[in-house]
Amino acid sequence: MSVRKFRIAMAQLNLAVGDLTGNTQKIIDHIDKARGLKADLVAFPELAIPGYPPEDLIFRSQFVRQNRESLDEVVAASDGICVVVGFIDSGGDDNYNAAAVSADGQLAGVYHKIFLPTYGVFDEDRYFRTGAACPVFVVNGVAVGVNVCEDIWYADGPTSVQSAAGAEVIVNINGSPYHAGKRTERENMLSDRASENGVFVTYVNLVGGQDELVFDGGSMAFDPAGDLIASADQFEEQMLVVDLELTDASAPRPIARRSDAASHVGQPRTVNVSGYTSVSGKPPVPRQLAQPLDEEAEVYGALVLGTRDYVRKCGFERVLVALSGGIDSSLVAAIAVDALGSDNVVGVAMPSRYSSDGSVSDAVALANNLGIELWTAPIEAAFQAYLDTLSPQFEGTEWGVAEENIQSRIRGNLIMALSNKFGSMVLTTGNKSEMATGYATIYGDMSGGFAVIKDVPKVLCYRLAEHRNRQGDGEVIPPSVIEKPPSAELRPDQFDEDSLPAYEILDPILKAYVEDDVGFDDIVGMGFDADTVKQVVALVDRSEYKRRQAAPGIKITPRNFGRDRRMPIANRFRPY
Repeated sequence: MSVRKFRIAMAQLNLAVGDLTGNTQKIIDHIDKARGLKADLVAFPELAIPGYPPEDLIFRSQFVRQNRESLDEVVAASDGICVVVGFIDSGGDDNYNAAAVSADGQLAGVYHKIFLPTYGVFDEDRYFRTGAACPVFVVNGVAVGVNVCEDIWYADGPTSVQSAAGAEVIVNINGSPYHAGKRTERENMLSDRASENGVFVTYVNLVGGQDELVFDGGSMAFDPAGDLIASADQFEEQMLVVDLELTDASAPRPIARRSDAASHVGQPRTVNVSGYTSVSGKPPVPRQLAQPLDEEAEVYGALVLGTRDYVRKCGFERVLVALSGGIDSSLVAAIAVDALGSDNVVGVAMPSRYSSDGSVSDAVALANNLGIELWTAPIEAAFQAYLDTLSPQFEGTEWGVAEENIQSRIRGNLIMALSNKFGSMVLTTGNKSEMATGYATIYGDMSGGFAVIKDVPKVLCYRLAEHRNRQGDGEVIPPSVIEKPPSAELRPDQFDEDSLPAYEILDPILKAYVEDDVGFDDIVGMGFDADTVKQVVALVDRSEYKRRQAAPGIKITPRNFGRDRRMPIANRFRPY
């Protein structure tokens, strides 16, 4: 039985939304690289040319037109190799999330995405029309079905149609955002698609940060038995190259009738690109199988990449981090240094009359460990000036939240003044548990350009700090920071648990209510105290107005505050 060898290169790239020139040049450079590796086909991510997701840029006709002109440059660069690349296709008033297939300087065909997601962070029905065809491209004598991201998640979707039409290999191009555990979900699904249809499945994914989203790469290839045969690292640009061996038994077949289950999917057709040419002289490529990351390493990698790309793609070089000596600010500072380098991170300590000696010394120790500059701006004089100014109105009232929040707002004002003066982005340090319950001061510690750990529950913050301390350069976050009880230090002897349930109790309740949409009675049924659940739910519901005014932050859970969760601010529904 004769064997045909087919080499696929998956270009896992970090591309910038709107950078048509830069993205196009990077794509062309990697076409050259794949050609040098003697690949038969090189695949690029979903909407690689315009960047993903372009959102309302799609409504600008100039942007769509220039994206199509950039595609022409990519097509012209496809001499001697087949190229699959994502772009925006336009026909009249309709736009399509599309994959272009070109070879030898000619456009061979275009696939239009059929399944347009409209859940979670996705809103593709707002921008695109649904595709109506499932082409199979014969490339170097191998039948290749091309589809886009969501299309492959459906057992009766385009992959089944293309396989029935003779496809031996499926090339699926993606802009699939990260959340914890997503890699395993993808791997299981892709294994199913390969084994169900008896085809090779190759999956190329975008890598990089875009606003709240992080794309983790992790491109993969599976054989017809559903076994993983190649995989790329997460959070890194890579060219994943894999050799596929196809027998005569898997040769292109006449188009078969689709199953009834797939009757809603577009019509199959075959496009001949190039006939088979022997590659007997081509040396094999080494097998690439990336080592999977554990949860803490995966989340930490996402936070580093998301921070680096947001800061850099927004045009900033340096960042400021308010250092309180607590776990959250320490973790954010460590992430910032790993993302941007110690020379581009400045810590700002703003002690008050309530700051403990331990917190001040912990901030100094952290800055020394990270090798960052530390600026100190005490707030006592400004705080007293506020109290003096407000004394006629505050006279006769008890000390309370207003006085506490004045301190936080002074700090927010000072660090934003430093940001304005020196052109540095402020990284806010609030975590998901605080954002959920409103345990944060609007126009105070919420002030800033980017909320690094906005989607990280408090308990996970501690695990990430311990993970960072286990890395090769030793402990950078002082153990005392991890060990001491968390406190806002806005009044004497203040601790978070004075206002909130213990985080070990709070975080599971928040996961159930915020991420899983579990009802009040069912959360109580999970074994939690009813009064505690009522307290938490009430805090979450009445804090929506704060979260709407918060800086964007990196999504690392299946449902974050921001693009995922859209609750009305004026809302009288009470679940208890």
